[in-house]
Amino acid sequence: MSDGALVTERAGVGVTDTQAAPAVQTRTIRTTVNGEVWEKEVRINQTLLEFLRNELGLTGTKEACGTGDCGACTVLLDGEPVNSCLVLAVEAHGKRVLSIEGLAQGDELHPVQKAFVEKGAIQCGFCTPGMIMSVVALLGRNPDPTELEVREAIAGNLCRCTGYTKIVDAALAVAPGK
Repeated sequence: MSDGALVTERAGVGVTDTQAAPAVQTRTIRTTVNGEVWEKEVRINQTLLEFLRNELGLTGTKEACGTGDCGACTVLLDGEPVNSCLVLAVEAHGKRVLSIEGLAQGDELHPVQKAFVEKGAIQCGFCTPGMIMSVVALLGRNPDPTELEVREAIAGNLCRCTGYTKIVDAALAVAPGK
C-alpha cells in the first residue's frame, strides 16, 4: 500500500489504492433550450443550472444560494418559473427551457428587459435575470396583473439593492392596461 492509503485507513475511511471510485451514472436528455434542440449526456445528479451554465455556456442564469431560496437561477420550464438549482437536468428531458438569453430577439430586448432598464430596476444586476424570468412568466399567464400579483410573482426572488419598487414599476409598465 502507498502512504496515502495508510493515512486514509488510519482515518477510518478504509479506502485503498486498489478500490475504484464509483461510476458516475449518466442519462441522455433531449430538451429545447431557448428554441434550440439539444441532445446531451448528463450526470443524473446534475442540476438544470449546472447544465445551462457548464454544458451550454448560458451564464446569464445566476448561481447563488443553491437551495432555491433566492430565485437568482429562475428559468422557465414549459412556461413555468422554476429554481434551476433545484431541478435536475434529467427533468428537462422532452421539455422547453427558456433562460434570460432566450428573451431578446437579436439586438432587440424583450419588453420586460426594456422596462427594467427604463425604470431603473437594475442595480448590481445579479438578481435581474431571475426577476425578469419571473415577471415574464407572470405576464404570460396574466397580461394585466395588479401590483399585488406582481409582488406575489417575484416573492421567490431576493434583491438586496433595489427595495423592489422599481422592479414592480417595470413589471406594471409592460402590462397593456397600465
